[in-house]
Amino acid sequence: MVAFLKYSLIRLALFVPLFILFALLQVGWILAVVFAGLIAFAISYLFFQKQRDAATAAIRDRISGRAKPIRTAGEVEDAEAEDGLVEQNPDIAVNNDKRPGSK
Repeated sequence: MVAFLKYSLIRLALFVPLFILFALLQVGWILAVVFAGLIAFAISYLFFQKQRDAATAAIRDRISGRAKPIRTAGEVEDAEAEDGLVEQNPDIAVNNDKRPGSK
């Protein structure tokens, strides 16, 4: 996801100065947004292909399920506590399978 954030910041860094420029030229707020967005899109499309491809790959990996799961500190603590209890009590079975129909 770092690649996605990096690419988003690049696009934002292109958009903001262009928006300010068009706003100062008094073309109107809506046209300033449209012009700045189109020009920022064109520049990022032409010159930042490597970053765009990395951002796309990061999103694809996150959506496809191949990415490492994001876990909160509480979830990590719970998993460690559960692992410790299972190791201390080998006769207890824990089934966390959340698929329907599994036992």
